[in-house]
Amino acid sequence: MPFSYRIRSATVALGLLGAGFLFAEPPKVDSNQVLDHYLSVWRAQQSRQNGLVADVSIDAEVPRLHKHGRLAGLRHISRLGRLTYDVLRFEGDNSVKTNVIARYLAAEVQVRDSGESLSVTPENYKFSYKGLRSMGGHAAHVFEVKPRASRAGLFKGELWIDAQTYLTVRESGRFVKSPSIFIKKVEFTRDYRQEAGLAVVAQLDTTVETRVVGPAHMTVHFGDYRFEAPPVDVGQSAAGNE
Repeated sequence: MPFSYRIRSATVALGLLGAGFLFAEPPKVDSNQVLDHYLSVWRAQQSRQNGLVADVSIDAEVPRLHKHGRLAGLRHISRLGRLTYDVLRFEGDNSVKTNVIARYLAAEVQVRDSGESLSVTPENYKFSYKGLRSMGGHAAHVFEVKPRASRAGLFKGELWIDAQTYLTVRESGRFVKSPSIFIKKVEFTRDYRQEAGLAVVAQLDTTVETRVVGPAHMTVHFGDYRFEAPPVDVGQSAAGNE
C-alpha cells in the first residue's frame, strides 16, 4: 500500500473518531424508569384480563416412553379472575393426558386459586437490568428476576419488556417450588403478543420433570382471544320484553 494512501486513511479514521462516528456509546437506559413504566402498564392491564376466553392446543410428549398426546380446549378467566379449562377433545396416549397435561393444568389452576400474588412486580421479585435485546424485530428491555420467597408459581429467570409499549413480551426460567406433588421441577418460556392493547400469552414451552413418567415436554398454543358475554339477568330480560 502506498505511503500516501496510508496517511490519508489514517487521517479519515481520526476525523471520524473525532466526530463521534466510531466507538459511539449506546444510549444509557434508566432501568428504574423502565420498571416504573412497566408497573404502570401492568396495573392498567389487570382488570382488563378478566372475562377473557382463549382456544388452547396442547401438544405433550414423554420422550423416554415414546408417547405423545394432543388436547384441544378452552381457557377461561372469569370476571372475578378465576381460571378454568374446558376439554373439547384429546387424541393420543391416555397416560400422557393423565400424568402430564391434566396434572399440569390442575397445578396451574390450584396455584392461581391460592389467593397469593404471583405478579412479576417488586412485591414478589428483585430486578436486575441486563440490557436491550431484539425479539420479533422489536427492542425489549431484559431483566433478571429473582423471587423474594420460595412459593409455588414464582420463578427465577428473565422478564422481557417491550421498549415502546412496556408490555410483557416474554417470561422464562424455572419455578422455585414445585406446583404439585406429582411434579419435581418445571422450566418454561412464555411468549406474549399484543391484542387490543393487552399482553396475552401466545405460546408456552415447558419441560416438566414428573414423578410418574419422568421428563415430559409440552407446547401450548393460545389463540382467538375474546371476552365472554356477561351473564344475563333473567328478570331484567323478561321486563325488557314487556
